[in-house]
Amino acid sequence: MSFTETTTTSWFSRLKGALVRIVIGLILLVACIWLLFWNEGRSVKTYRALVEGAGLVVSVDNGRVDPANDGRLVHVSGPVKPIGIPEDNVLGIAADGAAGLGRVVEMYQWVETSRSETRKQLGGGEETVTTYSYSKEWKRDAVNSSSFRQSGHENPQKPIDDASFFVPSATIGTFSVDGRAVARLGDERPIPLTGSEANRLGEKAALGKPASVVGGQAIFSYNPQNPEIGDIRISFTRSDIDSASFVGAQRGAGLVPYTASNGRALFLSEAGLVDAPAMFDAAQSENTVITWLVRAGGLIGLFIGFVFILSILGVIADLVPFIGSLVRFGTTAIALIFTLLIGPTVIAIAWITYRPLIAIAVLAAGIALAAGILYLRRGKAAPAAAPA
Repeated sequence: MSFTETTTTSWFSRLKGALVRIVIGLILLVACIWLLFWNEGRSVKTYRALVEGAGLVVSVDNGRVDPANDGRLVHVSGPVKPIGIPEDNVLGIAADGAAGLGRVVEMYQWVETSRSETRKQLGGGEETVTTYSYSKEWKRDAVNSSSFRQSGHENPQKPIDDASFFVPSATIGTFSVDGRAVARLGDERPIPLTGSEANRLGEKAALGKPASVVGGQAIFSYNPQNPEIGDIRISFTRSDIDSASFVGAQRGAGLVPYTASNGRALFLSEAGLVDAPAMFDAAQSENTVITWLVRAGGLIGLFIGFVFILSILGVIADLVPFIGSLVRFGTTAIALIFTLLIGPTVIAIAWITYRPLIAIAVLAAGIALAAGILYLRRGKAAPAAAPA
């Protein structure tokens, strides 16, 4: 089911909106410039901490805690034994032998989607035709129906939320590790529920609807094959892990984050038996990926900021729609050029701040390369200009 809504925005209203976008764009520019600068510092500090840690780490036998290593960065690997049982005390479900337990609650809800088409009008106004569609879906997140454009699609409040439960700790031989850190490394598997468990869930959560089990999940509905808005579906997963490897500071028989000389905390973890060099290599690769993702995000934010700032030119030119389209094309190109100038410049300044030797070396290499190309071009030009 769907309905269509047509709205008209005057040129003066669009102009006021463009002025607001200028302010938002300026804020976005400042935030993204700070983000790009901060990211380079974060990347360098993490890199140096990992290099420092790789040179200090000591691989130890998990069967014995050596007091001489207390406070040192150690690498431990071996079979994992969870201490305790993760349990959902509210609904009464436990996962014996697992490191973690997850509760997944879905509700059958109305979901609104929209599709808009905007047409420019002579005089700078806009006409927007928006089609709103409504469908029923199982959703883990509560969908706020109060903002729906059409009434008659109200969602009830979700009676119970998702939750995660972990063992307090786990052991690797004689060493103790935080249970949450271990559970995050495990493989998640569904826990099939029985009919009696489903009935107990319904009673404890006071769902007020008949319980049935479909595919190992508990469904609370008068007709599970044809659910209604507000019906609930609950499932559980368990996190199991056989062996793991950790790098951290030894504190007694426990492992905690290690503080490098530059203040960065080091605590590495991998599922399975992984040696220390491989764990540090993986951490360096992860740091590189995060650095490039943040760079990409910062550059995109800069581009959007410049587009917002320059959008007022397109609005002014929209007094004649054809001219407005040309101006917007031009301002988008200008925003891209500004992004490609400002973004790398901020990164370069950050490199000079955080990596001065490398930045100077790269700059010197660039100057030398440019001078060499210029010298070769002049050398080729000289014989051509000589008299025959």
